[in-house]
Amino acid sequence: MSHFIDIAALDDIPRQGSRVVRTSAGCVAIFRTADDRVFALDDRCPHKGGPLSEGIVHGAQVTCPLHNWVFDMATGQAQGADDGSVRTFAVRVQAGRVLMDAAHLHRKNAA
Repeated sequence: MSHFIDIAALDDIPRQGSRVVRTSAGCVAIFRTADDRVFALDDRCPHKGGPLSEGIVHGAQVTCPLHNWVFDMATGQAQGADDGSVRTFAVRVQAGRVLMDAAHLHRKNAA
C-alpha cells in the first residue's frame, strides 16, 4: 500500500511549469500541465544530465532544455530515443494539494 506525502500546493506550481523537490534519493521535478494534470519525474535527462525541471512543458510532455529530447511525462519515455527514459513517481492532487508516493523518498526538503 502506498503512502503519499504532501509536497506542495497545486497553486505553487505554475501551469506549464515545474518545481523541484529535493530528496535523499535525488531531485524530483513536479510538473503541472495547462489543464492541471500533475506528473513527477527524475529531474535529470539521461542524455546529458540536463535539468528537466527547466524544460518546456507542452501537453503531457516536457522537452529537455539542453538537447531537445522530448519525454512523455506519464511514462518517462523519450520520444525517438531507443534507451532514453526517466523514472516516474506516483503523484496526485487532493483538496488543492500535491501528494507524492513516499516509497522512494526518504526525506523531503520542500520545493
